[in-house]
Amino acid sequence: MIVAASFSSVPEMKMFSVSHKTAFVVDHCPYMAESSRQQVECDVLTKSRGQGMIPLAPVTKSLWTCAVECSMEYCRILYDVYPLKKLVNYIVSDSEFHILNSWRQEDQSTHELMSALAAVGPPNPQEDPECCSVLHGLLAAVESLCKITEYQHEARTTLMDTADRVANRGRIICLTNAKSDTHVRMLEDCVQETILDQNKMAAGSDRLMPIQQCELVLVHIFPQVGDTLVSDRPKKEVSSLLTSEVHSVRAGRHLATKLNILVQQHFDLASTTITNIPMKEEQHANTSANYDVELLHHKDAHLEFFKSGDLHMAGSTSRDSGLKETVTLKWCTPRTNSVELHYCTGAYRISPTDVNSRPSSCLTNFLLNGRSVLLEQPRKSGSKVISHMLSSHGGEIFLHVLNSTRSTLEDPPSISEGCGGRVTDYRITDFGEFMRENRLTPVPESPDTEASGKPPAERAKAQLERYTRYWPMIISQTTIFNMQAVVPLANLIVKESLSEEDLLTCQKTVYNLVDMERKNDPLPISTVGSRGKGPKRDEQYRIMWNELETLVKTHVAGSERHQRVLDCISACRSKPPEEEERKKRGRKREDKEDKAEKNSNKDSEDKSWQESERLKGALERGKEEQGESEVIKDSPDSPEPLNKKPRLEEIQLPEKAKGPVSLLTMWTNRITVANSRKHQEFAGRISSVNNKAELYQHLKDENGMDLQENGKGTR
Repeated sequence: MIVAASFSSVPEMKMFSVSHKTAFVVDHCPYMAESSRQQVECDVLTKSRGQGMIPLAPVTKSLWTCAVECSMEYCRILYDVYPLKKLVNYIVSDSEFHILNSWRQEDQSTHELMSALAAVGPPNPQEDPECCSVLHGLLAAVESLCKITEYQHEARTTLMDTADRVANRGRIICLTNAKSDTHVRMLEDCVQETILDQNKMAAGSDRLMPIQQCELVLVHIFPQVGDTLVSDRPKKEVSSLLTSEVHSVRAGRHLATKLNILVQQHFDLASTTITNIPMKEEQHANTSANYDVELLHHKDAHLEFFKSGDLHMAGSTSRDSGLKETVTLKWCTPRTNSVELHYCTGAYRISPTDVNSRPSSCLTNFLLNGRSVLLEQPRKSGSKVISHMLSSHGGEIFLHVLNSTRSTLEDPPSISEGCGGRVTDYRITDFGEFMRENRLTPVPESPDTEASGKPPAERAKAQLERYTRYWPMIISQTTIFNMQAVVPLANLIVKESLSEEDLLTCQKTVYNLVDMERKNDPLPISTVGSRGKGPKRDEQYRIMWNELETLVKTHVAGSERHQRVLDCISACRSKPPEEEERKKRGRKREDKEDKAEKNSNKDSEDKSWQESERLKGALERGKEEQGESEVIKDSPDSPEPLNKKPRLEEIQLPEKAKGPVSLLTMWTNRITVANSRKHQEFAGRISSVNNKAELYQHLKDENGMDLQENGKGTR
């Protein structure tokens, strides 16, 4: 029951984050009536104006107007993307505070706020500035954050036993014209003191909640022309209850861009720009041009991009786009009807960044009429990938995330299509055995299990950690796990503690490996990706011992017997000096034989090719006699034989010059030459004439006279 209660409270804690409550405090003092110095042209009808008409002078917005417009744009984006559970309390401050709405859901709309702001009116420049201060609004914002919203009240009544787990956090955004950094610090100190006072009052009240965390965002607004005495400052922690940050921004479009960035940061929003939207021109109905529209939505719509690495970031479409980033998606020309079904993994509400522009309004009306638009990722090459879709439901526009990768509803991919690419030699059988050894089973609650020390879940995690300290995934990356002789040690070494019998079994396994090395038994070393016969036997055993030592070292901290197993391996690896010397001599002899064999093969191969080239030259001079081939053979251009032993091939070479040499003849010559170097030539073949050796030559030498006289040999 305790676990269930802790899990059920997690969503409530997340639901009532700092973003649940936002208190806007807008300064309404006389200095906010100052001009922002950003001119707005009113004389736009230049063609229809007759001669003699005086052009209209441009007008400028006040700091108050810029603050109201940008704050309302902040609220519009918030209400578009989060129509529920994200609440705004709008407060205006001059000689006193004016709360324009409440935390109730029915008061959360831009229409309500605009109507209330119209009743407030612009700041009065004639009012005494000494009586006006933004501090009144900040104190009212802290009091407002202590009030319980209907969502918090519902959560507290639902979780009666754990009502104290419902969090109360909030954010205060203050738009003002501060005097200096000292003035800003004074405002922060006042907010901190007010939070402490209000928390004391809320602790004894059922209608209030203490503030657990508050973020103060001070935005200093100053005219476009001129300098400021207030500097920017990143977020810092004033106390455990309050964090503060300061933004010094010029009025006008700079302020609009800053609040656009803040609303993305505060509510986890991201930007997507739809490019190449075909739209007919008003002046030329038969022609069309391509436009771009920037949309804001929850950042989870880009989650698949971050996973796959196909994120295409670009500059934002706004005029002050240096600080913003947006993901670019292309309009896909074959539009789709809402009747078609698409496999979507998510749908998120959208809000246009520039809601009053003609491209944004045209796109919005197009989608609200029941149309749907597919969006594709821009790619320089390859087939297009349709990743998103814009469509409306119930009068609200959603950005749908289409599944562009393998669907989770399909059959699982094969091993060769996994993260390893073409790797197919996974230890699948061993992994099945690993899963069987680490299966979780329900444990009945009893006093014995609680008294045994760690809870079962912790013991299971510890066992899984021990089993995976060294576990190669691929067959070709391991030697010891491919050897049946190492299985007893590998199964025992992962245990938390070893008994004396386990220690003897491990030592016996090590001694068996030593015996295998003494007998020079082969090991299952993988030769995948390597040329030739692979590593030599000594190198194979060195690799095996290194891997075995690595396995045991990962578990040596388990107990004293684990250390004794490692000591046994180290002792068996250190060979006696005479055995090392014998192995060294054996390695030298093998290297020398391999080198001699390579040299002989190379010399015989070179000589065969040179002889074939020489014989080809003899054929081209076809008018020369057989004797001339002897001259070619003995000429300085022909290579000198490396071995002075008489060979039969040298006598037969002139006969081979009569025709082209076949590949079989060349290969036979090469093998014969190589074999002749490995044994002493037969004496009879050396003294033979025309490849014929006469037998019993010594008898002829002894009885030469008798043979001549009798005409036949005696027995």
